[in-house]
Amino acid sequence: MTGVTAFFLFDVGEAINLDQVRRVIQTTSPSRLASRSAMPAYVQYQQPPLAVGGDSVGIEGVAGFRLRFKIFDYGVVSVALSRSLPDDWPELIEAGLQVQEDAALPAAAEARCRAFASQIASAITTPRDAYLTEDYFVFTVTASAGEPAEPLIEAHGDDIARLLRVERDTLSRQERDEVLRHRLSYLAHDVVVPTWNAAFVYDTEAGAASAIEILEFANSQLLEFRYYDELLNTQLGDIYRQLQTPAWLKGWGGRRYTRAAQRVHSLFIDVNTLTDRTENALKFVGEVYAARLFALAAARLGLDNWKASVREKLKTLDDIYRFAVEQTAMARGEFLELAVVGILVFELVLFFIGIMK
Repeated sequence: MTGVTAFFLFDVGEAINLDQVRRVIQTTSPSRLASRSAMPAYVQYQQPPLAVGGDSVGIEGVAGFRLRFKIFDYGVVSVALSRSLPDDWPELIEAGLQVQEDAALPAAAEARCRAFASQIASAITTPRDAYLTEDYFVFTVTASAGEPAEPLIEAHGDDIARLLRVERDTLSRQERDEVLRHRLSYLAHDVVVPTWNAAFVYDTEAGAASAIEILEFANSQLLEFRYYDELLNTQLGDIYRQLQTPAWLKGWGGRRYTRAAQRVHSLFIDVNTLTDRTENALKFVGEVYAARLFALAAARLGLDNWKASVREKLKTLDDIYRFAVEQTAMARGEFLELAVVGILVFELVLFFIGIMK
């Protein structure tokens, strides 16, 4: 069986209370990851996201696509649109290219996300007016009768590369090899080829479902770190402007730096807490394949670069906080020195006019 799952992920709020979602919507189910090996494994979400079918909440799918929502506690709603594709390779590639080129799909997915978000509005903390979005396409071919993956790659590698690069013309050998060399297999009859915008999965139905779950989770993390990066960019710009405002407009005794320090400290704690929760949302212990697949997907998505950017900005925030605290202490010290000098001058004036002896 051949199919496609198009993910459209939206950052709808600061956080989502999953217990409240369960109270609002009864037909939810927690997501679980299946292990690929017989080894003892610890693969689970710290707070399992909830999956909700579109039909169960009265929201219709897009023409020809089944609709499913997944709610992550860190404020992300993933809209999954799934449909089968032709088994014939030329038809499969043509249909897959059309799905990726369909400009109406993102708008349709966002409309359904907003309709769903309105149903769970009571569970969303600090809902967004404008959604930051991320999309990803996963093409699956179900392995039949243990057919090995390597012959499939050799026979249809050109088609797979074109599908993942969304190109109708034949790719160069160099580009084809670049796409296909970033692939991962656990058994002889499975393979995952992820890129930054799409992935190809050849596996059993259960194995494909597990791979899709990991790819969806990786994209949810990418979306969150993109949001944190934009938030820190905006906040750092505001803080720089605040610190550069002339001191006489900000009062005495280092109030300019005190306010900046308080704001920076609060932002630092908030973002650190959110990023820790996002990074620790899923743990892989003993499940080597799942951990390797997530690492490969994260590398292809550039997730580590976004994480590094956020960490660098958090370090900048920490430096600004230390600077603001030091400047506050210095400003208060200077104010106290001026106060002491003023008192001495006042006493001298009183002495010279004979009031004090």
